[in-house]
Formats: sequence, C-alpha cells, structure tokens
Amino acid sequence: MLVSIVFDSGYGHTAQQARAVAEGVRNVPGAEAELIAVSDGPVAWDTLEASDVIIFGAPTYNGSLSSRLKRFFEDSTKPVWNDMKWRDKVAAGFTNSGAQNGDKLNSLISMVLFATQHGMIWVGLDLKPGNASSKGSVDDLNRLGSWVGAMAQSNGDEGPDLAPIESDLKTASYLGQRVAEIGLRVRRR
Repeated sequence: MLVSIVFDSGYGHTAQQARAVAEGVRNVPGAEAELIAVSDGPVAWDTLEASDVIIFGAPTYNGSLSSRLKRFFEDSTKPVWNDMKWRDKVAAGFTNSGAQNGDKLNSLISMVLFATQHGMIWVGLDLKPGNASSKGSVDDLNRLGSWVGAMAQSNGDEGPDLAPIESDLKTASYLGQRVAEIGLRVRRR
C-alpha cells in the first residue's frame, strides 16, 4: 500500500514532521511511504494517483496554510477533482507553527475541506490531549491537544535540528502509523 505525504516546509521544521509521519507509516507491514515536497518542482501525479493514502502537511503562517500548499490545492488539483480521481482515498494532515496555538486548527480544517471536496476519507488523531493535567508534561503525545490532525510547535529562534520537540515528532509518527493502518483496512474492503 502506497502512502504519499505531500508537504511544504518553509524552514525545515515541517519537513521534520513529515519525516516522522513517514516513519510511522513504515512501522506498518505492507505500507510504503513516499515524501513529496511541493517546493521540489513538478508533483508526481502518477504517484499520487497510485496512492491509497495521501497525508498533507504544511506550516501555519498567520493562521493559514503556507502559500505553496495553497497553490498546490487551488491551482494544481483541478483535473484530479474534475474526474474525482482521489475519491475514497484515505487522507490526514499535520501542521507546525511558531506559537503554541498559532491558529493551527484553521490550517487543519482547510486540509479537511480540501480532502472532503475530493471525496477522500479523513482520519484524525484518536489521542486524548496530552499535557492537560497537573501530572502531564510537554513530553506527552498530542501535547497541543488536536483531534483533527497532528500539530507541532517550533520556537522561531531554533532550527529544525532542535524543533519541533520529540513529543510532537512522536505524535506525527503516531498519526502516520494510525492512518496507514486504517488505509490497509479500507483497502481490504
């Protein structure tokens, strides 16, 4: 089963998250992960069409998706949408910003709307919010408390070698594994 991870990364932080998602996908026997950076030039449409699962990722800038992922969504996929080529593919998403909140939920909701307009089946996290009690910590999975997809936070003065923190990367890996497992179940039907 092929899982494509279509992402944008302005400074390398979201690329770290994408690699963690791919690692989670690869934990599932029979699942193969393909990283596709929208900034690398022409998108491999044949790969996306052959994919059973497509996971989207982008940094959140000013409460919205990065312009490169928006351009991919808005300008590039019209022929795919016209023929509903992604109907019934499993989809999920992840995002990263410099602020704890950073209005990341808006970016994930934008991904959900895009995916469902293509007839895709959206998968969110099934993790309760971490770091949500006096016994919690920033080391908890899902420390930013998202249900819609994986969120990460990267301090603006730290490079991708230091941020996002390990728990955010583990949450991204968890999402990749969860989505791949569900993708296999959907594929077997």
